Amino acid sequence: MRTLIIDMGNTRIKWSVRENRRWVAQGALPTARSDELSLLVSTLLPLSRAGATSVAGQQAVLDLETACRNCGLALRWISVTPEACGVRNLYQPGQLGTDRWAALVGARHLAGARPTVVVNAGTATTIDALDAPGDFLGGMILPGLSMMERALRTGTAGLTEVPQGGFSPFPRSTADAITSGTLQATVGAIQRLTGMLKERTGQNVAQVLSGGQASCLMPLLEPTCQIEDLLVLEGIACLMDEPFSPVVPGE
Repeated sequence: MRTLIIDMGNTRIKWSVRENRRWVAQGALPTARSDELSLLVSTLLPLSRAGATSVAGQQAVLDLETACRNCGLALRWISVTPEACGVRNLYQPGQLGTDRWAALVGARHLAGARPTVVVNAGTATTIDALDAPGDFLGGMILPGLSMMERALRTGTAGLTEVPQGGFSPFPRSTADAITSGTLQATVGAIQRLTGMLKERTGQNVAQVLSGGQASCLMPLLEPTCQIEDLLVLEGIACLMDEPFSPVVPGE
């Protein structure tokens, strides 16, 4: 069975084709170019089904639905449920994004039954805690690295013309101070949640990273942390294989 898996983010639409539990094709396009999805889907045929999450705007959603309909492809939008694929959701009902839910499921599938901090570093950065039994305990949402820098440059007099900097443990220029500050703030939040999860569980904690900014964070984290570029897509694939009951409007 060839399944098209799509994660529609604020900035990028990531896609992959899964066949016999293996990824056989993958790519991405800017969310602003979602009108190209019809052409993309047609080039990937034959496909048996499609599954997707989205935090993008309504136009991107409509473009994907149109693309699948034009190709006669059944599309399933992933929904957040109280429990699925070994993960129990303790977040407040109706508030968890489907991409975060899929990332948690993907991390559980890849990291196994151990405490895990799941980081998705994109336009925003989410940092979530998953314990060994599979309970999603909760997590944090931060501005992404680029968003933090942009907020400083646009909201602070005198910083609008500061060039892009690099990381330094002890920055000696404003440019490096901005870049280092955003990185250290995010890494500090990850390490803080990792420490609290370790204290709560009494076990060593795995760190799983995904998203376009993950590679910027990895050198500052534990040597055992791992980057999984297809983390959300892996979770969608797991959820696609689990039986579900479609929501009937009005019930």
